Amino acid sequence: MPVPLRTDFDAKALRAIARTTKDGPQARRLLALAAIYDGATRTAAARIGGVTVQIVRDWVVKFNAHGPEGLVNRKPPGQPSKLTDAHRAALQAIVEQGPIPAIHGVVRWRLIDLIQWLWEEFRISISKQTLSRELRAMNYRKLSARPRHHAKSETAVSAFKKTSRPVWRRSGRRSAASRSRSGSPMRRGSGRRTRSPGAGPNAARARQPRKISEPSRLTSSARFVRRRGKAWVSSSPGVRPRA
Repeated sequence: MPVPLRTDFDAKALRAIARTTKDGPQARRLLALAAIYDGATRTAAARIGGVTVQIVRDWVVKFNAHGPEGLVNRKPPGQPSKLTDAHRAALQAIVEQGPIPAIHGVVRWRLIDLIQWLWEEFRISISKQTLSRELRAMNYRKLSARPRHHAKSETAVSAFKKTSRPVWRRSGRRSAASRSRSGSPMRRGSGRRTRSPGAGPNAARARQPRKISEPSRLTSSARFVRRRGKAWVSSSPGVRPRA
């Protein structure tokens, strides 16, 4: 026999709720139940909802128990937690106390150490991901050590460590010596160039042609050749010198 619907709702009320809701699946289920209120069969209601008759029966059971809110998709509760409040209190106490190296063999708690401790104390098998989630819920964070090579040498690191080069500064002794040599501090030369006398409009004035009447001055090489020629001619008067 089909399960009857509750009597405090009717088809008009369900259609009004389906029109105002923003949840599509809930609206589809409300319209299917509204058709049942109007006298449609469960098969016709399943055709409206696009499901089977068994699922329509489940909708009716949820609607009778919780009303229109029972037709909203809820998050499944999932698997219950393995740790109870007593287990969490004991875990928090052992984390705050810290490990004893002589007994536990470690100087800092790791996840695998706490998993072993939970198994020895309460016979609870738990994964690393679940224990990490539980510790984060208790405001604990995982500390990861910086990786270090087993063959690392501190002396080699200090020897090959890069140091910044010293800032260059002008020596005071050198500047004092330059001042004593010149008598006054040197000034930086200006960017202007002096104009040569052979350039510009006064170039014709600066160039003065040599006069023909003026005897040409012989250079030292020409004087030497002239003297040598005289000596050669005087030493051998009968021989004609070559041109």
